[in-house]
Amino acid sequence: MYYDYREAVRKIPSHRVLAVNRGEKEKILRVKIEAPDEEIIEKLKKKVILKKESITSKYVDMAVEDSYKRLIAPSIEREIRNILTEKAEEQAIKVFGLNLKNLLMQSPIKGKVVMGFDPAYRTGCKIAVVDDTGKLLDTNTVYPTPPQNEKEGAKKTLKEMIKKYNVDIIAIGNGTASRESEVFVADMLKELDKEVYYTIISEAGASVYSASKLAAEEYPDINVSLRGAISIARRLQDPLAELVKIDPKHVGVGQYQHDVNQKRLDEVLAGVVEDAVNSVGVDLNTASSSLLSYTSGISKSVAKNIVKYREKNGKFTNRNQLLEVSRLGPATFQQAAGFLRITGGDNVLDSTAVHPESYGETEKLLEKLGYSLEDIRNNNLEGFKEKVEEYGIDKLSKELDIGKLTLKDIVKELLKPGRDIREEMPKPIFRSDVLKIEDLKPDMILTGTVGNVTDFGAFVDIGIKNDGLVHISEMSEGYVKNPMDVVSVGDVIKVRVLSVDVKRGRVSLSMKGV
Repeated sequence: MYYDYREAVRKIPSHRVLAVNRGEKEKILRVKIEAPDEEIIEKLKKKVILKKESITSKYVDMAVEDSYKRLIAPSIEREIRNILTEKAEEQAIKVFGLNLKNLLMQSPIKGKVVMGFDPAYRTGCKIAVVDDTGKLLDTNTVYPTPPQNEKEGAKKTLKEMIKKYNVDIIAIGNGTASRESEVFVADMLKELDKEVYYTIISEAGASVYSASKLAAEEYPDINVSLRGAISIARRLQDPLAELVKIDPKHVGVGQYQHDVNQKRLDEVLAGVVEDAVNSVGVDLNTASSSLLSYTSGISKSVAKNIVKYREKNGKFTNRNQLLEVSRLGPATFQQAAGFLRITGGDNVLDSTAVHPESYGETEKLLEKLGYSLEDIRNNNLEGFKEKVEEYGIDKLSKELDIGKLTLKDIVKELLKPGRDIREEMPKPIFRSDVLKIEDLKPDMILTGTVGNVTDFGAFVDIGIKNDGLVHISEMSEGYVKNPMDVVSVGDVIKVRVLSVDVKRGRVSLSMKGV
């Protein structure tokens, strides 16, 4: 792509800068910035040589040429390359951050028993069944893929597990042997007497998690290879809770992530994870220490102490018990309490984002409008929004002596007490049959999930081995400056097949006129 390639410096997009840099680093390409050298030298000479007839002008002329070619030009070229690289890296980090946020905020699938299916060839496919709370029920290894091809034996084992644990969904990892496994699963589902679906889950970072110290603490008696299947199953149930256990760099939603400033990337991604965790809130009674450690104000050691306290004393029943946790003082409590949730606790407000400092004001507001805490518990706040609007925020704020912003936040939270904001996001696509690249024909309309967004377009999982690409020019009838203005990671979209290259495994897609 970059053989004898040239482009104006002011027009070159950031992803191309990083691609060219990588090619140069790997000694595949030679890169230089072309400038109108003769014009520049003439300009410099005019500036410096004021008396052409002077005896020294010949030497000054040579000095100008030498200083430009040997010192000034290389220095400016380095400066331009540095500016381009810095801007490109910043853009790549920004893209990674936005993609990561959307990935973390994907809708959780609650109340379902999930079978995690980690595909492989020689070593067999690892299976893990988790209940609707994410607790591990059983593990196994089957060999339906080459070289063993023990399809019938694998079917028998999986059918027994599905029946025994009443499995609802099978989550298949998208790594090696994923599509062969998908064909096998789709085939097996046709033989069941109950409705079971499957979906493809990104397994980026699952192997990193499997071999981590954290995984060893969580599942000390489980083989490393089986831990990946557990992670895949739990990623479907709660993407956020599972993905925070992995270094954000390993979740596979960046562009040229290994070519950018790693320290800056780490800082930005840690901020993105913290922002996602705090906007969703954390269940105090089920959260792992890794999830708790991303809560505002809570360090890794305090997060571990919370888990220890829970294991020793049982479930938290109110937020004030946090003050009994070792090294969690009043300042940390004030910072973190609003982000930590307790479902079914002593006070119904503990399941909301209302901070304990505002409980008194919240009760005053409810009383003023003719409601009680019991009404929140029983989901009986009909007409609450209308009454607030009728009264007016300004009047309520004065009469109850509550700051206007605090009051708005309380009202917003009471309208959806304890509801997970991720539930408004699109759900993953559940399939019951398989699609091959050979099945695709131009102009077919398909539904897919956006897996990654880059500066030049979006990669969409349409149910075949490789993701299809919607190029930026095919995203809209109008001009699109940034693909992220149109789609985000996790979006479920309809696309039209433009072209299929079976040999290279490439599919071009379009969103125009669909």
